[in-house]
Amino acid sequence: MNTLSDECIIDCLNAYYGMEGVTLSFLPLGADMNASVYKAETKEQRSYFVKLKRSHQLNASISIMELLQNAKIQQIIPPVKTIHDELTQSIGDFTLIVYPFVEGQDGFNHSLTDEQWFILGKTLRRIHEIDVPPSIQHCIRREVYSPKWRKAVRSIYTHIETEPTGDEIAVKLLTFMKEKRVAIQRLVDRAEQLAKKLHTEQPKFVLCHSDIHGGNILIDKDNNVYIVDWDEPIMAPKERDLMFIGGGVANIWNKPHEEALFYKGYGKTEVNITILTYYRHERIIEDIALYSQNILLTMAKGEDKQEMYKYFIEMFEPRGVVDIAFKTDER
Repeated sequence: MNTLSDECIIDCLNAYYGMEGVTLSFLPLGADMNASVYKAETKEQRSYFVKLKRSHQLNASISIMELLQNAKIQQIIPPVKTIHDELTQSIGDFTLIVYPFVEGQDGFNHSLTDEQWFILGKTLRRIHEIDVPPSIQHCIRREVYSPKWRKAVRSIYTHIETEPTGDEIAVKLLTFMKEKRVAIQRLVDRAEQLAKKLHTEQPKFVLCHSDIHGGNILIDKDNNVYIVDWDEPIMAPKERDLMFIGGGVANIWNKPHEEALFYKGYGKTEVNITILTYYRHERIIEDIALYSQNILLTMAKGEDKQEMYKYFIEMFEPRGVVDIAFKTDER
């Protein structure tokens, strides 16, 4: 994304957070095209995680963080307040959020121990049981089973049908999508069927993180577990989060014993397989839409496209997300 200069961010950290002698380092993390993240180090040798997002719609996220903090959820990292006691700071079209920098690895690069799976399950259960005040519920998304991503993937069908054109990676992607056309169409059509069915049901909505895959789990040097990136909370059926456990995103979290440990911590619950199936299909459809749009329709850099292409084809590997989604449906 078009972002602010390092100097501008450093000036903001000085003016609104009282940080002096800041050194800023860009961190190539996350897949959010509208956000950039940095590590800021001050002359006092304190380190901070700085997130810059092209949006002013983060009030809900901040309210949720306060709610979780008040509920004594220890597996979160609360934002650092400005000198004016605010949890975010606007700079032009952007919003700046600052967190303490926690050294560690995410769940993509660090396998969770048995105890960490148990803690994750117990923590997520507590989050799902939080009573969210109406004033906060009005500010965050509610699940509507939107057809947005299904429509986006269907709009790419015409590209798949024609002779592949574009740069090398675009041609490789279109060729691969043509090979997987039946599976892609099955995903979209089945998600459509399930969405229509779910519109007639009224499952209980709870507070969900909405993107609780391995990349948003941080394990620090003391083996403490944190759930990070609360930018997109949603009121939805609990399966909105539970679909990631055993769902195989990035070809991890796909082992039965991990699910068993998680649910030992989460506690007894009835998982609605129809809703779980819908979310596992819909998540893949969203990724197909985003990756294909960025590879085919944007001026993204070659290395970025190559990485997105790698992620795309990995979804279709054995025990990958597509395989797991179809097996969930067969259940």
